[in-house]
Amino acid sequence: MTNNNTTSTPAIGRGLLTAALATALALGAGPAAAAAPGDAGGWKGEGGLTLNAADNAKVNAYVDRAKEAERSITVDVRAAALASGAELVGFEHRLKSPDSLKRKVATSLEEHPEYNVDTVLARLSDAVRYTLQWPDGAYTDGVTTASAVLSAWGNDTTKWSNTWGRTSGYKGLNTGWRAPRSGQLFEIQFHTPAGKHAQEVTHLLYEEQRLPSTTPARKKELQAQQDAVFAAVPVPPGADRLSPPVSPSAPLPALAH
Repeated sequence: MTNNNTTSTPAIGRGLLTAALATALALGAGPAAAAAPGDAGGWKGEGGLTLNAADNAKVNAYVDRAKEAERSITVDVRAAALASGAELVGFEHRLKSPDSLKRKVATSLEEHPEYNVDTVLARLSDAVRYTLQWPDGAYTDGVTTASAVLSAWGNDTTKWSNTWGRTSGYKGLNTGWRAPRSGQLFEIQFHTPAGKHAQEVTHLLYEEQRLPSTTPARKKELQAQQDAVFAAVPVPPGADRLSPPVSPSAPLPALAH
């Protein structure tokens, strides 16, 4: 690990990358997560959230496209996990449920009346999502290696939200990517065991906080509870300086997925 202000992308050998991806392919992407049956009409969720029939149909079509794209994305993510020694946590939840996706779309439409459903769907980054986890001591090098592997196979970084340096609130590294073959956006969260546990503990608090029906006073209370949980999460050495990978000038040839 270096003491520079930014972490550098390691020289990832072609042999290591090829071996990791070959192993991931041998394991297989796994069965695609089952999607919920399509809704015939509109959709109604908690907190008064709704989608009309036309918007609901578009979200259902998006769910189907994400489900198809997930299989090839998973092969790349498994290769990155193998090359970096990461634990792939919560793999069975790699596809956001249709109901959760619709809740997110409906919330965005209510918060931004100027948007339409196509605009919201184009911005979604976590319909396909993964979590990679390392012990504190291996975290910084692990993230650097995993992100370099993903970049080497042409996955473009679309988001790099590093909040390890925060004095309060969520601690972790949430990243967004665009798959080279399908163009599907996907999310990878890079965690330590303590950070992942804090996220799980605060998940319901966060979901309540995001509801349009939650009052400002309650939102403030919920944020304070989340802050208290994340304050106890140790920051791995160098984690606050992690930066996006530098895209290779010539991506490595992709193996058939």
